[in-house]
Amino acid sequence: MMGAEHNHAIPGVSKEKPLIAALLLTSTYLIVAVTGAFVTESLALLSEAAHMLTDAVAMAIALVAIRIGRRPADAKRTYGYYRFEILAATFNAILLFFIAGYIIYEAYKRFFLPSEVQSMGMLIIASLGLLINLTSMRLLTIGKDKSLNMKSAYLEVWSDMLGAVGVIIAAILIRLTGYSWFDSVIAIIIGLWVLPRAWVILKESMNILLEGVPEGVDLEKISQAILNIPGVTGMHDLHVWAITTGKPSLTAHIVVDLNSDCEQTLLAVRQLLAAEFKITHTTLQHERTADNNCEQH
Repeated sequence: MMGAEHNHAIPGVSKEKPLIAALLLTSTYLIVAVTGAFVTESLALLSEAAHMLTDAVAMAIALVAIRIGRRPADAKRTYGYYRFEILAATFNAILLFFIAGYIIYEAYKRFFLPSEVQSMGMLIIASLGLLINLTSMRLLTIGKDKSLNMKSAYLEVWSDMLGAVGVIIAAILIRLTGYSWFDSVIAIIIGLWVLPRAWVILKESMNILLEGVPEGVDLEKISQAILNIPGVTGMHDLHVWAITTGKPSLTAHIVVDLNSDCEQTLLAVRQLLAAEFKITHTTLQHERTADNNCEQH
């Protein structure tokens, strides 16, 4: 007989309004930054614009992912569309890798073919970008710990904020010293700064797609806690994975002592998993031995 908790809903606040506001701000600045990069001939500013482009794409995908993820489960997709959010986060991470690599390559070429950079224009545009990034970060802070997709969007805006600071520093240094190579140096630093952040998102999303044990979940600790419950004499086929961020699932075969009630023992297991490990979606098969099920009642 199966004991299970099958609530597929993911609790949380609405994430659409902050995303829409941040997307509008980012898209507006993107147009300004691209125009300014060509006018001032600043590669650092162009790298900032490229990162803003990934921000805009990430937020747009995040909005689509949230709306698709709300679709109810059906006969073909019994878990619903939650995985679309993880696919979106994976795409964002890969996009960041390509953008960072392109900027580093262009900065390297600029060392050998330097061009005059208009530092005052850089400074004004980057300062505007800094204000927009700080505003967007504040808008996205609420949902970043509840969704990998939101977290990827937040981290991209966060990295862009640091990028804007870098462009401001480059503009000031160029204006004080006249050395335009500061522009390429800052562009490379921004690119290298983004790469490990992209890797974190890619690693987390791939772990979910491969149905690996979620981050922060100790499988050995869970196993030991279950085996310590009175009436449990053994366990096998223990699996823990996540459908999407913040929604871990668990399945296991629990061997129950002959003198213990199967249903009460499984109830104790589910209560333990919910209270100590925050796992509420469980499917448990109880057995008297590893080969024979309990009598159903």
